[in-house]
Amino acid sequence: MQPDDDSADWIRIRRDPDTGIESVHAHFHGHAYDAHDHDEMLVGVTQQGIQRFNCHGSVHTSVRGRSILIEPGAVHDGHAPERNGFTYAMLYLPQTWVNGMTQRLGLGDASSLQGAFRHTLADDAMLSNMTMRAWQSIHFAEGRLARDESLDHLISLLSSHLYKRPLSIKQDSNNEMARVRDYLHAMMPDNIGLDELAAHSGIDRFRLTRQFKRAFGQSPHAYLIRLRLRVARALLASGKTAAEVASEVGFADQSHLTLWFRRAYRLTPADYQRQCTNLTD
Repeated sequence: MQPDDDSADWIRIRRDPDTGIESVHAHFHGHAYDAHDHDEMLVGVTQQGIQRFNCHGSVHTSVRGRSILIEPGAVHDGHAPERNGFTYAMLYLPQTWVNGMTQRLGLGDASSLQGAFRHTLADDAMLSNMTMRAWQSIHFAEGRLARDESLDHLISLLSSHLYKRPLSIKQDSNNEMARVRDYLHAMMPDNIGLDELAAHSGIDRFRLTRQFKRAFGQSPHAYLIRLRLRVARALLASGKTAAEVASEVGFADQSHLTLWFRRAYRLTPADYQRQCTNLTD
């Protein structure tokens, strides 16, 4: 089921309290959302229209029935190249949940950030159908048995699309950038400057920005914003107020959080919290 008016943009979110999986149903025209990433593994299906987005340095175009596979940490955006817009259904699968499921299948820790999908888009009718079945079981609260069976089947199908990305020599030798990344995580709520990052990494601020972008595909500031948004999303789902979350993750204030949150997710923090937790403002 979807809203009657397809001429307007809309987004609907449900969150399964047992697994932490979120189901997203959305329809967009033109610009959908700015570049962002997720801690979760994203598995979805384009239901209508043409869905276009940048991911892994390439432009991808999804059409009706095509599966979309985005691993944790992969930065992506979204827009509709045609006037009718696009509609999609998506599951956000938490890494801890995916890891437990893949270990049961003997695949090891496929949910780690080193895990990747072989392709961002897949023309796999069985995968598309099972994704929609699992999505429906969560989005419409069809019960635990329907949810569990469909998710088990989905993970089994996804296993053929996953691989363990080997560490490259470049990644092994990129100790300075790893230290910068880890420092951003540790100091996320603080007002960090480039000079501070340069002192921590041991390289000058100009080379730092270039090398960080080469290593992670975005500047240190963009990475920090994406990190704060991911943490903010989890805190909002746990029931914390937007004001509390803004302070905890390092945004200047609630309005600053709202600005960035809307650009990335097309929802205000309050809208997101209300849809995935049924809490009131």
